[in-house]
Amino acid sequence: MSTLKAQFITLEGVEGAGKSTQKEALCRLLDANGITYIETREPGGTPYAESIRELLLSHADDAPSAKTELLLMFAARAQHLETKILPALESGVWVVCDRFTDATYAYQGGGRQLPVDWIKTLETLVQGMQRPDLTLIFDVPVEIGLARAGRRGALDRIESEDIAFFERVRAMYQQIASQNTDRVVTLDASADVDTVTETMITVLMERWNLSCHPG
Repeated sequence: MSTLKAQFITLEGVEGAGKSTQKEALCRLLDANGITYIETREPGGTPYAESIRELLLSHADDAPSAKTELLLMFAARAQHLETKILPALESGVWVVCDRFTDATYAYQGGGRQLPVDWIKTLETLVQGMQRPDLTLIFDVPVEIGLARAGRRGALDRIESEDIAFFERVRAMYQQIASQNTDRVVTLDASADVDTVTETMITVLMERWNLSCHPG
């Protein structure tokens, strides 16, 4: 059993970066080391926030403006934090979250080109000082990621954006990584799945001083 305080772990990356597969491997590592955790995602994670997710991602005729999209993201995040993430952390349960505020900087800041100061203001309002303990960014060239995403099936409203949008998203993720080296670990997600998994597991075992490999 780990003696670390409950960790808030987020996974980030452009479409098709392989976050879902690597999240499963991360959870197997936690299981192997007897760590209690919950899995969740953004936008969403609670019934109310999942309703907002549906608004954000559906192909409605009345699509949200960029500003509306940003505000909805943080509305869902406020609900998610207050009713699920913070209670878990306060009770000693680790949280593994597919996307968090770095995605807002990347997609609404980079992709939509909204002012970063707007995002910072909302981040402070909704989160206070709460930030992830560790963020894993799975970096992959946009063309590769979009090809993978297309093989999964129908794309949602945001996944359907053009390549230039996702190039801006990737560039913002890279900027976030360079500015937050203590919190962010970047993994080359263009490699084969097993290689990415093994690299991630090695990094995490060293970071948390874990002894049990999930393999």
